[in-house]
Amino acid sequence: MGYGFRLKVWGDYACFTRPEMKVERVSYDVITPSAARGLLEAIYWKPAMSWKIDRIHVLNPIKFDNIRRNEVLGTISVSKVKQAMKGEAVELYQDSNEDRAQRASLLLRDVCYCIEAHFEMMKDAGPDDTPEKHYNIALRRIMKGQCYHNPYLGCREFPANFEILEEENLIPASCYSGEKDLGFMLWDLEYSKDPKEEPKPVFYRACMNDGIIDVEKCLCYGGLS
Repeated sequence: MGYGFRLKVWGDYACFTRPEMKVERVSYDVITPSAARGLLEAIYWKPAMSWKIDRIHVLNPIKFDNIRRNEVLGTISVSKVKQAMKGEAVELYQDSNEDRAQRASLLLRDVCYCIEAHFEMMKDAGPDDTPEKHYNIALRRIMKGQCYHNPYLGCREFPANFEILEEENLIPASCYSGEKDLGFMLWDLEYSKDPKEEPKPVFYRACMNDGIIDVEKCLCYGGLS
């Protein structure tokens, strides 16, 4: 816990899709821990380390917005990609006019969060993979606004702005007070060592106290595999 970060992230729109809603996209009320981890991994990640989300501060009021947008139905098949890699003549593209469908989405609007997180070293870390080294690299990248790819808020079309909060008293006050039960939310996906096995979703009972979701505490009291 000595090598932690406080990251403020915000954006115009966000969508942290509920898996039970099937075709139409409906967002959770707040960012999920897995989405928060994805934000940090977009900024800095190495196989020797693993990000852990500690707390999420919900700074802006939770506001929803209904929109309709065009989405592409499928993806380019793996078999066509393999054929192209072998030098065969294949049509390696998608026609958005043919594979397009209009879908309704219930999105979050004008979101702002403070993510408190730390990283842990993995078992296969090398002798040069020290916590101090990765902490300094991650801090430098965050302060300079560097990232491997643009962080996003649930969907790639909703980019996220970010900045470091180096002192605890710099965390803006939340607009919420008291306790609010957000119900069961996706925590993360557990991957098996067998690549053929599908990842297993793990849910937790998210409870917000004065605008703060203590992820570890919620997992202890309401984790559900």
